[in-house]
Amino acid sequence: MGKGPRRCHSVPVTRRLETPERYHFGTSIRPLLVPKFDPCARFTGDDLWLAARTPDGPATLHLARAGTDLVATGYGPGEQWIVDRADAIAGLRDDLTGFADLAAANPLIKRLARTFAGVRMPATGLVFRSVLRAVLEQKVTGKEAHRAYRLICSKLSEPAPGPVELMLPPDPEVIAATPYWVFHPFGVEQRRTQALQRAAVVAARLERCADSAEATKQLTALPGIGPWTAAEVVRVAYGDPDAVSVGDFHIPNTVAWALAGEARGTDARMLELLEPFRGHRGRVCDLLAYGGLGAPKFGPRMPIRSFARF
Repeated sequence: MGKGPRRCHSVPVTRRLETPERYHFGTSIRPLLVPKFDPCARFTGDDLWLAARTPDGPATLHLARAGTDLVATGYGPGEQWIVDRADAIAGLRDDLTGFADLAAANPLIKRLARTFAGVRMPATGLVFRSVLRAVLEQKVTGKEAHRAYRLICSKLSEPAPGPVELMLPPDPEVIAATPYWVFHPFGVEQRRTQALQRAAVVAARLERCADSAEATKQLTALPGIGPWTAAEVVRVAYGDPDAVSVGDFHIPNTVAWALAGEARGTDARMLELLEPFRGHRGRVCDLLAYGGLGAPKFGPRMPIRSFARF
């Protein structure tokens, strides 16, 4: 792809964001970054750099600590859009209404909710950005998926605007037009490639979805995208606190173990145990993960494969 200029010569757009008491910046924005290295984002502990394709064009958001507040700065054609959205991206629009009462009914969830009271759920407002990562994470290890994500973002995109070296997430039109064989060396087999390209073809329509429910309906209508993928997308794109990743390899066991002392659980059992927390079921799953709770492990781990060598 072409190497465009990294710096924007106009005066950057800025905005100061007030944060709630005990707000935890790092944990709140963690879902926005691929672990270890993300070509499209960078977090140093004190600030976040995030590249995005906004409705107004490419942009980079810089969120930096300023005492107890955050300062948001935008770069690029989409700078105003991303700065206007900065509070949601930082999780500051996360609505916890009613959750305290639900959590109070369960001692474990009450304790976790108190311990992680400063964590907020981000909402990027960008659907295809999350689709890319979620589809790549289907039925493979995180290591495989994250390697593929890094390669796709590095090879099929271009530099983001702003003063740091980041890549923009790939343009859906480029993803849709790229032959399957290009994805093969990235470690992505035909099934996931086709699911990703189907979403890329209708990406503009997906971005116009009014809410999480509409996005879930449109996503699951696409072959190769089921409830798990849709939940992973809307949890980050819309900050949906009720999105549960049905079909996950680990979460049903974690929920069954934490809430009922059962070492193994099905999706049906997970949903049964989460029902008292309806409206915040996804938030409860997140709290269990933050607390390090996990069911006992039996048997071998899922192997790491290399589709590029097939």
